[in-house]
Amino acid sequence: MTNPLSRSTATFIGFSAVLLWSLLAFLTAASGKVPAFQLTAVTFAIGGLSLLVLRPGALKAMRQPLPVWLLGVGGLFGYHFCYFFALRNAPPVEAGLINYLWPLLIVVFSALLPGERLKWQHIAGCVLALAGAVLVVTRGQGFGFDQQYTLGYAAALCAAVIWAVYSVLSRRFAAVSSDAIAGFCLVTALLAAICHLLLEPTIWPTNPWQWAALIGLGLGPVGLAFYVWDIGVKRGDIQVLGAGSYSTPLLSTLVLILTGYAQYSNLILIACLLITAGAVLAAKDLLFKRPAAAPAE
Repeated sequence: MTNPLSRSTATFIGFSAVLLWSLLAFLTAASGKVPAFQLTAVTFAIGGLSLLVLRPGALKAMRQPLPVWLLGVGGLFGYHFCYFFALRNAPPVEAGLINYLWPLLIVVFSALLPGERLKWQHIAGCVLALAGAVLVVTRGQGFGFDQQYTLGYAAALCAAVIWAVYSVLSRRFAAVSSDAIAGFCLVTALLAAICHLLLEPTIWPTNPWQWAALIGLGLGPVGLAFYVWDIGVKRGDIQVLGAGSYSTPLLSTLVLILTGYAQYSNLILIACLLITAGAVLAAKDLLFKRPAAAPAE
């Protein structure tokens, strides 16, 4: 029998999902002009199949009751459907900002979980990190909300709520093996394929580099990322994961700068400081544990 993961180890494993998601924008840009739902269908199929190959227990782990399937598929497909709907019906900057409420919502909702305590540093850390994320997404140029895009804004808020609820409720199903993510990915791929056939033209990558980026998306930011995120939210410090998730837009922008898809600005440095300070503040108890007192002789 293997030893269970410690809370801190599970948290660091969960945070690796954030590192993988930071590659999402770069790999999406490098994959060409594949439409959103087609991209979702293909990458989730790759992610689900790769987990089936890499995790021998994944097929058996799919034998779950209906509530588990509703949570898993509802979280993965529901989030992506609402997010893409928001991008189609609202300006990307404003839709992105509303969507990035999900880390803060995770921290707030986690207070409802048994054994979890919401402390001041969790909220303060999230607010600092959110300020940094706002700088990254808006590029310091401000933003405004236009009433004509209300439907798109509502969809972005739904996406944020769905992902936060999915992440928090996953803790309630901690006994469910993370291998079940393979099944959730495959069903999400099927539903996304149906949406693609109904809503989009079909456009495939046109060269080997684009195909490599598409496969990389499926293996990393989709397949492995959701698997390790599941481990983190079930066994790790969910408040720290929530605050730390605000580093996703920053890391994503840094990857785009390093690969030539974006340009550096001093706002990136300011955002980096804000997000880092927020994450460290939220993770204060995890990072700076007091050593246990020596037993009295």
